[in-house]
Amino acid sequence: MNRRDLLTLSAGTAIAWPLIARAQQKAMPVIGFLNSTSPSPFAPFVAAFHHGLRETGYVAGQNVAIEYRWAEGDYDRLPALAADLVDRKVDLIATSGGPASVLAAKSATSRIPIVFTSGEDPVRNEVVFSLARPGGNLTGISMMFAELMPKLLELLFELVPRTQVIALLVNPKNPLTEHIITAVQEAGRAKGVQLTILKATTESEIDAAFTSLARLQAGALIIGADAFFISRREQFVALAARHAVPAIQHTREFAAAGGLISYGPSLTSVYRQLGIYAGKILNGAKPADLPVQQPTKFELVINLKTAKALGLTVPQPLLARADEVIE
Repeated sequence: MNRRDLLTLSAGTAIAWPLIARAQQKAMPVIGFLNSTSPSPFAPFVAAFHHGLRETGYVAGQNVAIEYRWAEGDYDRLPALAADLVDRKVDLIATSGGPASVLAAKSATSRIPIVFTSGEDPVRNEVVFSLARPGGNLTGISMMFAELMPKLLELLFELVPRTQVIALLVNPKNPLTEHIITAVQEAGRAKGVQLTILKATTESEIDAAFTSLARLQAGALIIGADAFFISRREQFVALAARHAVPAIQHTREFAAAGGLISYGPSLTSVYRQLGIYAGKILNGAKPADLPVQQPTKFELVINLKTAKALGLTVPQPLLARADEVIE
């Protein structure tokens, strides 16, 4: 080999080596974030998801990318949005906003890892084989909202013990709805309370449901567990005040926004755990080996200012049990 050939080889190697090194570097992983509602009302929970990711070493825009897909309350859009993420070849799908999101992602792929938050029992709706050993490509956090709803009726009955009719508002497009209705009906019978069922899937139908409360002589309202309803908490607070109806929801954010009372798990904690699970899987863990988690702490929040506006006196034993009292 002459000197000219040697120089040419050296120059070619110098150019090729960075290209080979870059090709060998792992591309930035991409998380597909699928949610049944809208970005603005879920911003605090998305921030908690990012916090969980950071705990496992991932910062969006630095070493992980996130593709968001929002159904804007139209649950029928979820299958197409999930399929779009699969076509995008994301490394992981994080689903939130209820069981409809989980089921859409599960139907879209059996290969891409999926982490979920859901109010449904994931064993009952055949998302996982068991809580301890999920199997397959899914794991996450289950909040068991159907089992939680009877507690909301008990708390509301403590506030308005003389009411004979309590309304339950549900979203018929939520796969969890029938379980919620059955659980609350059984609790109502045990209390001797008549339960009337109202249904809504849109903002205008929520308005109409509140208008019907007086005609139905309902003295209080349970807002069923549903992601679309969570996203409309400001609307619920305004309508409950306008119609002077005591109402309860399962998220702290409802009471913090001016709702009367709330009881349920901390959604910020749940979404943080979702981020942690997502990070663990990106780091090599398998969904099948990560047990489905359930919340261990439930927050009772009472808004005394709202109670006063409704002319209600909150019983002292109920106040004593509250994790937070807003005055």
